[in-house]
Amino acid sequence: MVDWDLAVSLGSRIAGEGPTVTRADAAAAVAELRAGAERSTGLVRDFTGLVAADRTAPVLVVDRRGWIQANADSFATILGPVIEKLGAKKGPPSGLALAIGSRVTGAEVGGLLGFLAGKVLGQFDPFFDPHGRLLLVAPNIVHVERELGADPSDFRLWVCLHEETHRVQFTAVPWMRDHLFSEMQAIAETLEPSGLLDDGLGRITEALKNRGGSLFDAIGTPEQKEIVDRVTGVMSLLEGHADVVMDGVGPSVIPSVEAIRSRFNERRKGIGPLDRILRRVLGLDAKMAQYRDGAAFVRGVVDKVGMAEFNAVWDNPGHLPSKAEIADPAAWVSRVL
Repeated sequence: MVDWDLAVSLGSRIAGEGPTVTRADAAAAVAELRAGAERSTGLVRDFTGLVAADRTAPVLVVDRRGWIQANADSFATILGPVIEKLGAKKGPPSGLALAIGSRVTGAEVGGLLGFLAGKVLGQFDPFFDPHGRLLLVAPNIVHVERELGADPSDFRLWVCLHEETHRVQFTAVPWMRDHLFSEMQAIAETLEPSGLLDDGLGRITEALKNRGGSLFDAIGTPEQKEIVDRVTGVMSLLEGHADVVMDGVGPSVIPSVEAIRSRFNERRKGIGPLDRILRRVLGLDAKMAQYRDGAAFVRGVVDKVGMAEFNAVWDNPGHLPSKAEIADPAAWVSRVL
């Protein structure tokens, strides 16, 4: 139902190759990112108390096309239950409908991946067997460090600290992957083919008009939004925790960390009008809120009970914060501790 080869091809054309660098500079950046990821493992472990075996998940330094291919593979895994559910409800499409439909959806996915591929610095992919993989997007890291006027070595280690924290989260907490995948399956259980197809343009228009909402806000049912609220709580925790680690470890190993954080926060607000519109429609504004709100939650709990007690959040899915608790750390402390 999705032409993944078309998605990768189109996305790669949209994304472009990134900044121009010499072969020597490219090799140096790759080597420094690999070394930064390896160095970050111990730094994250010492700060958080989370123990993940070294090299549990591979670290891949990739270009934009490599990131697109990896995410197409991940999407295919995540969307498997959704596609299966839709097929069971709607029945098998005709050969012509399948051929046309797969190219349409492939183009849509390719456009999304192409837009994101020029912006993502790194990502932990938990759905890559057996233990996930860490992706560091070298051309984007080089582009942003130049744009910010940051010290390259400092900025690369700073990015590695954030992304390595995600690797540690998933490898030290092995149930997290299955929990997120089960939430994806729960969304699939609620999907109705007619609901996806009816009034699509009108709902996209509504998403554009709704300043505080994304495309999913315009099309999600109450049941789906309840699941998304749970996932939002988890993602806010993961992103906020990684930001807290960056800011907690950074001053001891990254001399220019304060300047990097200040300039990077400004960059997160979006560059131009089109960029801001796309961020809103695709839900990336909500993603930025996850960093901010999640970090406030982690700091609120740690300030009250300490990091060791905070780590109860990783014990089991029942200890994960809800979306409401992300905004009220005391409520989580009261319920869990």
